Parts: sequence; structure tokens; C-alpha cells
Amino acid sequence: MKVLHHPNREDIKLSSVLYALSDPIRLYIVSQISRNGENPCNYFDVPIAKSTLSHHVRTLREAGVTFTRIQGTQHLISVRREDLDYRFPGLLDSILKAYESSGQTLQPDEKE
Repeated sequence: MKVLHHPNREDIKLSSVLYALSDPIRLYIVSQISRNGENPCNYFDVPIAKSTLSHHVRTLREAGVTFTRIQGTQHLISVRREDLDYRFPGLLDSILKAYESSGQTLQPDEKE
């Protein structure tokens, strides 16, 4: 079984988190996970190739924003809210609130 890299809580860097959340696709993914809880990778209805989605999921995981749990053939993704709130209190809530109040959505014809 492949072991996925997740940074330790104390190794999560603000610049990495902000970079990971600066992309509209990744911000959408985090918003959906925050709203719905743990989701499989194939849950997200995004207008991108599967390989590009994998890249975005990896970027979020390696930045310490999400945690990926492998169960059989599925990769289940959750937000590392407790770790992010410990390192940067209120940051995730502020970013998600601003994103959701902006009315940004991903349209089927949006391509990266």
C-alpha cells in the first residue's frame, strides 16, 4: 500500500496553506469537504481531467490542508480543521466565509 505524505501539525506553513487555497478548484474542493465532511476523490464534480484533480488533491494534502485516508480502492479526503485552527486560528473559517459570500462557483465550461 502506498504511504501518502502528510506534514506534521507543527510543520504546516502559512505560505503553503495560502498557496494551496489560492486556486479556485482547490478552494472549491475544501469548501465542499468542509460542508459535507469526508468525501472520496471522485465525489467532486469539477470540469478538469482526473489527473489534474489528483494534482490539486495532492497539493492540498502536502500543504497540510487535507488528510487523505485510503480505504480499499478509495481515497477519502477530509479537512485538517483541528490542525489548521491550532496553527492559524480562524484562518480557514475566514477564507471559506469569504469564498462562500463571494458567490464564486465552478461552471462546467471553466477550464484550467
